[in-house]
Amino acid sequence: MLNPIIAEDVSSIVEELAPKLEVFSDSVLLVTGASGFLCSYIVDVLAMWNDTGCHAPCHIIALDNLKTSIPTRLAHLEGRSDFTFVRHDVAKPFMTDASVDWIVHGASIASPMVYRKFPLETVDANVSGTRHMLDLARAKKTRSMLVMSTSEIYGDPDDSNIPTPEDYRGNVSCTGPRACYDESKRMAETLSTIYHRQYSVPVKLIRPFNVYGPGLRLDDQRVLPDFMKTVLNGRPIELLSDGRPTRAFCYVSDAIRAMLMILASSHAGEAFNVGNDEEEISMCRLAERVADIAVEVLGSPRVTVKYLISSDRDYLTDNPQRRCPDLTKTRTSFPSWRPKVTLHEGIARTLRSHLAEGTR
Repeated sequence: MLNPIIAEDVSSIVEELAPKLEVFSDSVLLVTGASGFLCSYIVDVLAMWNDTGCHAPCHIIALDNLKTSIPTRLAHLEGRSDFTFVRHDVAKPFMTDASVDWIVHGASIASPMVYRKFPLETVDANVSGTRHMLDLARAKKTRSMLVMSTSEIYGDPDDSNIPTPEDYRGNVSCTGPRACYDESKRMAETLSTIYHRQYSVPVKLIRPFNVYGPGLRLDDQRVLPDFMKTVLNGRPIELLSDGRPTRAFCYVSDAIRAMLMILASSHAGEAFNVGNDEEEISMCRLAERVADIAVEVLGSPRVTVKYLISSDRDYLTDNPQRRCPDLTKTRTSFPSWRPKVTLHEGIARTLRSHLAEGTR
Protein backbone atom coordinates (compact mmCIF):
# COMPACT_ATOMS: atom_id res chain seq x y z
CA MET A 1 0.00 0.00 0.00
CA LEU A 2 1.29 3.46 -0.89
CA ASN A 3 2.35 5.65 2.03
CA PRO A 4 -0.51 8.15 2.62
CA ILE A 5 1.80 11.18 2.59
CA ILE A 6 3.34 10.06 -0.70
CA ALA A 7 -0.18 9.46 -2.05
CA GLU A 8 -1.12 13.04 -1.12
CA ASP A 9 1.99 14.38 -2.86
CA VAL A 10 1.35 12.32 -5.98
CA SER A 11 -2.30 13.35 -6.11
CA SER A 12 -1.40 17.04 -5.87
CA ILE A 13 1.13 16.66 -8.72
CA VAL A 14 -1.40 14.88 -10.94
CA GLU A 15 -4.04 17.52 -10.23
CA GLU A 16 -1.72 20.40 -11.06
CA LEU A 17 -0.03 18.87 -14.11
CA ALA A 18 -3.09 17.17 -15.63
CA PRO A 19 -3.04 19.10 -18.94
CA LYS A 20 0.72 18.58 -19.32
CA LEU A 21 0.51 14.85 -18.49
CA GLU A 22 -1.80 14.23 -21.43
CA VAL A 23 1.31 14.00 -23.65
CA PHE A 24 2.16 10.68 -21.94
CA SER A 25 -1.14 9.02 -22.87
CA ASP A 26 -0.90 5.95 -25.12
CA SER A 27 2.90 5.82 -24.90
CA VAL A 28 5.69 3.90 -23.15
CA LEU A 29 7.86 5.36 -20.38
CA LEU A 30 11.04 3.56 -19.28
CA VAL A 31 12.46 4.53 -15.88
CA THR A 32 15.82 3.38 -14.51
CA GLY A 33 16.35 3.39 -10.78
CA ALA A 34 12.57 3.12 -10.66
CA SER A 35 12.37 2.00 -7.02
CA GLY A 36 14.63 4.81 -5.87
CA PHE A 37 13.58 7.94 -4.05
CA LEU A 38 12.94 10.32 -6.96
CA CYS A 39 12.09 7.93 -9.77
CA SER A 40 9.49 6.05 -7.73
CA TYR A 41 7.56 9.32 -7.43
CA ILE A 42 7.61 9.71 -11.22
CA VAL A 43 6.31 6.15 -11.60
CA ASP A 44 3.54 6.79 -9.08
CA VAL A 45 2.49 10.03 -10.78
CA LEU A 46 2.08 8.33 -14.15
CA ALA A 47 0.30 5.34 -12.58
CA MET A 48 -2.17 7.65 -10.82
CA TRP A 49 -2.58 9.64 -14.02
CA ASN A 50 -3.51 6.40 -15.77
CA ASP A 51 -6.17 5.80 -13.11
CA THR A 52 -7.68 9.25 -13.04
CA GLY A 53 -7.22 11.33 -16.13
CA CYS A 54 -5.67 9.93 -19.28
CA HIS A 55 -7.67 8.82 -22.32
CA ALA A 56 -5.24 5.93 -22.95
CA PRO A 57 -2.76 4.53 -20.40
CA CYS A 58 0.96 5.19 -20.38
CA HIS A 59 2.76 1.86 -20.02
CA ILE A 60 5.58 2.09 -17.48
CA ILE A 61 8.68 -0.11 -17.75
CA ALA A 62 10.49 0.10 -14.40
CA LEU A 63 14.16 -0.96 -14.21
CA ASP A 64 16.06 -1.36 -10.94
CA ASN A 65 18.73 -3.69 -9.59
CA LEU A 66 17.37 -3.10 -6.03
CA LYS A 67 20.85 -2.72 -4.53
CA THR A 68 20.25 0.60 -2.77
CA SER A 69 16.53 1.26 -3.26
CA ILE A 70 13.64 -0.03 -1.17
CA PRO A 71 12.62 -3.39 -2.73
CA THR A 72 8.95 -2.99 -1.80
CA ARG A 73 8.63 0.65 -2.88
CA LEU A 74 6.60 -0.17 -6.02
CA ALA A 75 4.93 -3.33 -4.70
CA HIS A 76 1.51 -1.64 -4.78
CA LEU A 77 1.74 -1.54 -8.60
CA GLU A 78 2.40 -5.26 -9.09
CA GLY A 79 -0.13 -7.02 -11.29
CA ARG A 80 -1.19 -3.88 -13.16
CA SER A 81 -1.45 -4.20 -16.93
CA ASP A 82 0.20 -0.78 -17.37
CA PHE A 83 3.27 -1.61 -15.28
CA THR A 84 6.24 -3.91 -15.95
CA PHE A 85 9.08 -4.30 -13.46
CA VAL A 86 12.45 -5.58 -14.72
CA ARG A 87 15.30 -6.29 -12.33
CA HIS A 88 18.28 -4.98 -14.25
CA ASP A 89 21.64 -3.33 -13.65
CA VAL A 90 21.99 -0.36 -16.01
CA ALA A 91 25.75 -0.87 -16.14
CA LYS A 92 24.80 -3.65 -18.58
CA PRO A 93 23.07 -3.02 -21.94
CA PHE A 94 19.30 -3.20 -21.99
CA MET A 95 17.05 -3.78 -24.98
CA THR A 96 13.34 -4.35 -25.31
CA ASP A 97 11.02 -5.20 -28.19
CA ALA A 98 8.62 -2.54 -26.99
CA SER A 99 8.62 0.98 -28.30
CA VAL A 100 10.11 3.45 -25.83
CA ASP A 101 8.71 6.95 -26.14
CA TRP A 102 10.17 8.43 -22.96
CA ILE A 103 13.20 7.60 -20.80
CA VAL A 104 13.96 8.80 -17.30
CA HIS A 105 17.46 7.70 -16.33
CA GLY A 106 17.83 7.98 -12.58
CA ALA A 107 19.72 4.83 -11.64
CA SER A 108 22.67 5.80 -9.45
CA ILE A 109 24.12 5.62 -5.96
CA ALA A 110 23.51 9.09 -4.53
CA SER A 111 24.46 8.92 -0.86
CA PRO A 112 28.08 10.07 -0.24
CA MET A 113 28.64 7.47 2.48
CA VAL A 114 27.41 4.73 0.14
CA TYR A 115 29.10 5.74 -3.10
CA ARG A 116 32.40 6.08 -1.28
CA LYS A 117 32.06 2.39 -0.39
CA PHE A 118 31.16 1.44 -3.96
CA PRO A 119 33.08 3.88 -6.17
CA LEU A 120 33.43 1.65 -9.24
CA GLU A 121 29.76 0.64 -9.16
CA THR A 122 28.90 4.33 -8.94
CA VAL A 123 31.02 5.15 -11.98
CA ASP A 124 29.53 2.22 -13.92
CA ALA A 125 25.94 3.32 -13.32
CA ASN A 126 26.62 6.96 -14.15
CA VAL A 127 28.84 6.45 -17.18
CA SER A 128 28.10 3.05 -18.73
CA GLY A 129 24.47 3.19 -17.61
CA THR A 130 23.95 6.60 -19.16
CA ARG A 131 25.52 5.53 -22.43
CA HIS A 132 23.37 2.38 -22.59
CA MET A 133 20.24 4.48 -22.09
CA LEU A 134 21.36 7.01 -24.70
CA ASP A 135 21.94 4.12 -27.14
CA LEU A 136 18.43 2.87 -26.38
CA ALA A 137 16.96 6.34 -26.91
CA ARG A 138 18.76 6.62 -30.23
CA ALA A 139 17.68 3.16 -31.40
CA LYS A 140 14.05 3.66 -30.36
CA LYS A 141 13.84 7.26 -31.60
CA THR A 142 12.64 8.22 -28.15
CA ARG A 143 10.58 11.42 -27.97
CA SER A 144 12.35 12.72 -24.87
CA MET A 145 14.93 11.56 -22.34
CA LEU A 146 15.69 12.94 -18.90
CA VAL A 147 19.08 12.27 -17.30
CA MET A 148 19.28 12.93 -13.59
CA SER A 149 22.55 14.66 -12.94
CA THR A 150 23.28 16.44 -9.66
CA SER A 151 24.20 19.77 -8.11
CA GLU A 152 27.39 17.97 -7.03
CA ILE A 153 28.80 18.64 -10.50
CA TYR A 154 29.39 22.23 -9.31
CA GLY A 155 31.71 21.03 -6.54
CA ASP A 156 32.44 23.74 -3.97
CA PRO A 157 31.56 27.11 -5.56
CA ASP A 158 32.97 30.34 -4.17
CA ASP A 159 30.54 32.87 -2.72
CA SER A 160 30.41 34.84 -5.98
CA ASN A 161 28.75 31.81 -7.63
CA ILE A 162 26.09 31.31 -4.95
CA PRO A 163 23.26 31.00 -5.97
CA THR A 164 24.82 28.79 -8.64
CA PRO A 165 23.66 29.10 -12.28
CA GLU A 166 23.80 26.35 -14.89
CA ASP A 167 26.70 27.99 -16.73
CA TYR A 168 29.04 27.75 -13.72
CA ARG A 169 31.71 25.24 -14.71
CA GLY A 170 32.42 23.90 -11.26
CA ASN A 171 35.19 23.63 -8.68
CA VAL A 172 35.49 19.86 -8.43
CA SER A 173 38.24 17.51 -7.29
CA CYS A 174 38.85 14.68 -9.75
CA THR A 175 40.84 12.62 -7.22
CA GLY A 176 39.08 13.14 -3.87
CA PRO A 177 36.80 10.68 -2.03
CA ARG A 178 33.66 12.14 -3.66
CA ALA A 179 35.10 12.18 -7.19
CA CYS A 180 33.60 8.83 -8.20
CA TYR A 181 30.15 10.46 -8.05
CA ASP A 182 30.88 14.06 -9.02
CA GLU A 183 33.09 13.27 -12.00
CA SER A 184 30.99 10.37 -13.31
CA LYS A 185 27.91 12.62 -13.25
CA ARG A 186 29.87 15.25 -15.16
CA MET A 187 30.81 12.56 -17.70
CA ALA A 188 27.15 11.54 -17.94
CA GLU A 189 26.36 15.12 -18.92
CA THR A 190 29.17 15.11 -21.49
CA LEU A 191 27.86 11.89 -23.04
CA SER A 192 24.33 13.28 -23.15
CA THR A 193 25.36 16.44 -24.98
CA ILE A 194 27.48 14.43 -27.44
CA TYR A 195 24.49 12.21 -28.28
CA HIS A 196 22.33 15.28 -28.71
CA ARG A 197 24.79 16.97 -31.05
CA GLN A 198 25.77 13.90 -33.09
CA TYR A 199 22.54 11.92 -33.12
CA SER A 200 19.86 14.49 -32.17
CA VAL A 201 18.83 12.50 -29.11
CA PRO A 202 16.33 14.79 -27.32
CA VAL A 203 17.97 14.54 -23.92
CA LYS A 204 17.60 16.95 -21.01
CA LEU A 205 19.79 17.18 -17.91
CA ILE A 206 18.48 18.05 -14.47
CA ARG A 207 20.66 19.04 -11.53
CA PRO A 208 18.72 18.45 -8.28
CA PHE A 209 19.76 20.44 -5.21
CA ASN A 210 19.32 18.54 -1.92
CA VAL A 211 15.91 17.02 -2.58
CA TYR A 212 14.30 15.30 0.42
CA GLY A 213 10.95 13.92 1.50
CA PRO A 214 8.92 10.74 2.10
CA GLY A 215 10.50 7.64 0.63
CA LEU A 216 14.09 8.73 1.29
CA ARG A 217 15.55 5.94 3.40
CA LEU A 218 16.37 6.75 7.02
CA ASP A 219 19.64 4.84 6.63
CA ASP A 220 20.58 6.90 3.56
CA GLN A 221 23.21 8.68 5.69
CA ARG A 222 22.59 12.11 4.21
CA VAL A 223 21.94 14.92 6.64
CA LEU A 224 18.14 15.15 6.80
CA PRO A 225 17.50 11.39 7.01
CA ASP A 226 20.16 11.23 9.75
CA PHE A 227 18.53 14.04 11.73
CA MET A 228 15.06 12.53 11.31
CA LYS A 229 16.18 9.06 12.33
CA THR A 230 17.57 10.41 15.59
CA VAL A 231 14.50 12.44 16.53
CA LEU A 232 12.18 9.55 15.65
CA ASN A 233 14.13 7.48 18.14
CA GLY A 234 14.33 10.27 20.75
CA ARG A 235 18.12 10.54 20.55
CA PRO A 236 20.25 13.71 20.37
CA ILE A 237 21.04 15.02 16.90
CA GLU A 238 24.76 14.62 16.24
CA LEU A 239 26.52 17.13 14.01
CA LEU A 240 29.86 15.89 12.70
CA SER A 241 31.01 19.37 11.65
CA ASP A 242 31.00 22.86 13.07
CA GLY A 243 27.52 23.30 11.62
CA ARG A 244 28.45 26.26 9.41
CA PRO A 245 28.07 24.71 5.90
CA THR A 246 24.78 25.74 4.26
CA ARG A 247 22.32 24.07 1.93
CA ALA A 248 19.03 24.93 0.22
CA PHE A 249 16.63 21.98 0.53
CA CYS A 250 13.85 21.12 -1.91
CA TYR A 251 10.79 19.03 -1.03
CA VAL A 252 10.30 16.11 -3.37
CA SER A 253 6.93 17.08 -4.88
CA ASP A 254 8.35 20.43 -6.03
CA ALA A 255 11.28 18.66 -7.69
CA ILE A 256 9.08 16.05 -9.39
CA ARG A 257 6.78 18.71 -10.87
CA ALA A 258 9.80 20.39 -12.45
CA MET A 259 11.24 17.11 -13.72
CA LEU A 260 8.03 16.10 -15.47
CA MET A 261 7.65 19.54 -17.05
CA ILE A 262 11.21 19.36 -18.33
CA LEU A 263 10.74 15.81 -19.66
CA ALA A 264 7.57 16.77 -21.53
CA SER A 265 9.10 19.94 -23.01
CA SER A 266 10.75 20.54 -26.36
CA HIS A 267 14.05 21.54 -24.76
CA ALA A 268 17.01 19.31 -25.66
CA GLY A 269 20.73 19.22 -24.96
CA GLU A 270 20.31 21.57 -21.99
CA ALA A 271 20.74 21.44 -18.22
CA PHE A 272 18.28 22.78 -15.64
CA ASN A 273 18.74 23.38 -11.94
CA VAL A 274 15.94 21.91 -9.82
CA GLY A 275 15.64 22.95 -6.20
CA ASN A 276 14.30 25.56 -3.81
CA ASP A 277 16.03 28.94 -3.65
CA GLU A 278 13.88 30.45 -0.92
CA GLU A 279 15.93 29.45 2.14
CA GLU A 280 19.61 28.63 2.47
CA ILE A 281 20.16 27.22 5.95
CA SER A 282 23.22 26.23 7.97
CA MET A 283 23.53 22.71 9.30
CA CYS A 284 23.41 23.93 12.90
CA ARG A 285 20.17 25.84 12.26
CA LEU A 286 18.79 22.85 10.35
CA ALA A 287 19.45 20.57 13.32
CA GLU A 288 17.63 22.96 15.64
CA ARG A 289 14.76 23.26 13.14
CA VAL A 290 14.31 19.48 12.93
CA ALA A 291 14.40 19.23 16.73
CA ASP A 292 11.67 21.89 17.02
CA ILE A 293 9.43 20.38 14.34
CA ALA A 294 9.78 16.91 15.88
CA VAL A 295 8.18 18.22 19.08
CA GLU A 296 5.25 19.49 17.01
CA VAL A 297 4.82 16.31 14.95
CA LEU A 298 5.80 13.59 17.42
CA GLY A 299 4.60 15.21 20.63
CA SER A 300 7.80 14.07 22.34
CA PRO A 301 10.35 16.02 24.40
CA ARG A 302 12.77 18.15 22.41
CA VAL A 303 16.07 16.43 21.69
CA THR A 304 19.41 18.18 22.08
CA VAL A 305 22.01 18.89 19.40
CA LYS A 306 25.56 17.64 19.95
CA TYR A 307 28.73 18.62 18.07
CA LEU A 308 31.10 15.70 17.50
CA ILE A 309 34.04 14.77 15.28
CA SER A 310 33.69 11.92 12.80
CA SER A 311 36.09 9.00 13.09
CA ASP A 312 36.14 8.97 9.27
CA ARG A 313 39.08 11.20 8.28
CA ASP A 314 37.54 11.84 4.84
CA TYR A 315 34.07 12.66 6.17
CA LEU A 316 34.39 16.39 5.41
CA THR A 317 36.88 16.17 2.53
CA ASP A 318 35.60 18.10 -0.52
CA ASN A 319 32.33 18.79 1.31
CA PRO A 320 30.92 22.02 -0.23
CA GLN A 321 30.58 24.94 2.17
CA ARG A 322 27.51 26.39 0.46
CA ARG A 323 24.90 25.06 -1.94
CA CYS A 324 21.99 27.04 -3.31
CA PRO A 325 20.54 26.98 -6.85
CA ASP A 326 20.04 29.87 -9.22
CA LEU A 327 16.62 28.94 -10.62
CA THR A 328 16.33 31.80 -13.12
CA LYS A 329 16.52 29.52 -16.16
CA THR A 330 14.04 26.97 -14.81
CA ARG A 331 11.55 29.62 -13.68
CA THR A 332 11.84 31.47 -17.02
CA SER A 333 11.49 28.34 -19.13
CA PHE A 334 8.57 27.01 -17.08
CA PRO A 335 6.68 30.06 -15.76
CA SER A 336 3.96 27.99 -14.07
CA TRP A 337 6.51 26.21 -11.87
CA ARG A 338 7.82 27.43 -8.55
CA PRO A 339 8.75 25.70 -5.27
CA LYS A 340 5.67 25.57 -3.06
CA VAL A 341 6.57 23.55 0.04
CA THR A 342 8.45 25.37 2.79
CA LEU A 343 11.25 23.65 4.67
CA HIS A 344 9.12 23.54 7.83
CA GLU A 345 6.19 21.93 6.03
CA GLY A 346 8.43 19.50 4.15
CA ILE A 347 10.20 18.28 7.27
CA ALA A 348 6.87 17.85 9.06
CA ARG A 349 5.40 15.89 6.14
CA THR A 350 8.46 13.66 5.98
CA LEU A 351 8.33 12.90 9.70
CA ARG A 352 4.61 12.08 9.41
CA SER A 353 5.36 9.73 6.51
CA HIS A 354 7.77 7.75 8.71
CA LEU A 355 5.21 7.62 11.49
CA ALA A 356 2.65 6.24 9.02
CA GLU A 357 5.07 3.48 8.02
CA GLY A 358 6.34 2.86 11.54
CA THR A 359 9.95 3.35 10.41
CA ARG A 360 12.52 4.65 12.89
